[in-house]
Amino acid sequence: MKEKSSASVRWTPAACHRCAKWVQHEVKLSAKRRGCHQVTSEVLKQIGGSLSEFRVGMCNIFLQHTSASLTINENADPDVRRDMETWLNRVVPEGKGSPWVHTAEGPDDMPAHVKSSVFGCSLTIPITGGQLNLGTWQGIWLCEHRDSGGGRRLVVTLSGTS
Repeated sequence: MKEKSSASVRWTPAACHRCAKWVQHEVKLSAKRRGCHQVTSEVLKQIGGSLSEFRVGMCNIFLQHTSASLTINENADPDVRRDMETWLNRVVPEGKGSPWVHTAEGPDDMPAHVKSSVFGCSLTIPITGGQLNLGTWQGIWLCEHRDSGGGRRLVVTLSGTS
């Protein structure tokens, strides 16, 4: 059986309520300034009650952009996010004297692509008892690597059993 709406798709075998099931959502994140941002609550809010339908499973979060990235890190102290941005800017230089050839979209574009590749564009998090099984101090980060990157889209795919 397949149900489809504009932002989510569900698939469950019609003959089995305990078989594997899949739910997919498109999550839209508001534009953020350059830096690392804790987005766990934004993601959870937009996937609604779907997560609670799973007893055990996996949550894959995929970022549909090449100049931002996703990672899991400290969710309490904002200094960790600032320190991470400082490190990224030291490791991947930008501006005069930087080694980049691809500058068609501005001086922050190629460094943003490199930074995106450092962390990557997807996360896989276990689902246990209808919740993301993150550690006490873990949160989902969106790292925005452009000065004006705009809103970002995530595809969140939940799979598992109820």
